[in-house]
Amino acid sequence: MLSRRSALGAGLSLIAAPFLNARAQALPQARRLVLFFTPNGTAHRVERWHPTSTSMGFTVAPGSILEPLMAHQASLLPISGLYFPDATNHEGGMRAMLTAGGPDSVDQYIAARIGGGSRFRSLSFGVQTSAWGANAQTRMSYAGGQLVHPEDSPANVFTRLFGAVAGGPTELAKLRRRRQSILDAVRGDLGALKSRLGTEQATKLDAHLSALRAMEIGLDAPPPSGMGCTTPVLSMDSQDPSNFPAITRAQLELMVSALACDMTRVATVQLAHTVSPLVPTWLGSTTSHHELSHRGDDEFVRAERWFSEQFGALLTLLAARQDPAGGGSLLDTSAVVWVKELGDGGLHTCEDVPFVLAGKAGGRWNPGRYLARPGVPHTKLLTELCQAMGLTDDYFHDQRYRGALEGVS
Repeated sequence: MLSRRSALGAGLSLIAAPFLNARAQALPQARRLVLFFTPNGTAHRVERWHPTSTSMGFTVAPGSILEPLMAHQASLLPISGLYFPDATNHEGGMRAMLTAGGPDSVDQYIAARIGGGSRFRSLSFGVQTSAWGANAQTRMSYAGGQLVHPEDSPANVFTRLFGAVAGGPTELAKLRRRRQSILDAVRGDLGALKSRLGTEQATKLDAHLSALRAMEIGLDAPPPSGMGCTTPVLSMDSQDPSNFPAITRAQLELMVSALACDMTRVATVQLAHTVSPLVPTWLGSTTSHHELSHRGDDEFVRAERWFSEQFGALLTLLAARQDPAGGGSLLDTSAVVWVKELGDGGLHTCEDVPFVLAGKAGGRWNPGRYLARPGVPHTKLLTELCQAMGLTDDYFHDQRYRGALEGVS
């Protein structure tokens, strides 16, 4: 049986390993791939999503879907015009979005080739992806033709990621009942570790530990009354639609902490699924997001702007965490992509499907611009993701379309 001292030592290594193994990367490429999914395409009218290129970068229309992201404009690369070859409708788009018709989605394909040295080859986070079970409409990732299931309970994710720090789920539950923190359990060892680090690395470790502490407290304690806090507690019903915003926030924080701990180099987060019955009641809606997508009206745009805000929240979290291996923040050194399964949600088309790239991919990407690529297959973007992660593939699954998407770098 693993002794308590051994378990705490394992916990210390999980928390601190990235700071002990910092090293520069020789070639411009991303260290991590992060995919963020929201369902049901986008609004009908072009001006509600499509930016306008300018000599300084790009602009977006007031009230448009991407407007909430403009605080991150220098890190963004919106792409329009891409289509999914041989795919139509919700299910077809969901299946082709990351696979291009092959047996593996791009996240799993990349993870199988670069994730061998990580604690988790990949991590898949979900927000209310379980209600309809597992099928081609509710899943976006595949490995060898088999569905990959996202975990949509923040409590389960927390235990999976950090349970081993305290000797497993049983011991973790005991620690929670005693109100004893995982970080408290290894405090002495962490103090000794800091004495071995330089000033810069010690500062980064402090910031990393502060973020972990805040996340742990938020998951373990009820939110303060009157503070408008939306951080979920462990007993929260992860399938209650009214909890959707709080669950989203918790999953984003958990994912970024897992990346910062170097637990994985490939992570996906899936907000609901195509044809989802989700009703965004927190925005005052009484209609499902799927039905709103058929209307394409101001209420749908409001819901899409909320999704845009969540992508912005992810970018903020990544930008706030320094890459322990150097080279800037996690946002600087990662390839981050907002993906959708449809273009026009009302027409069920897989044409002019919107994508938003973010970050610098370790220096490979040149963000702050808008790329219009009408009539270009999205397989070229998937090839670009492979190459951005250091692979040498000239195509992704579909040999008809060779080469990476032009203009990203």
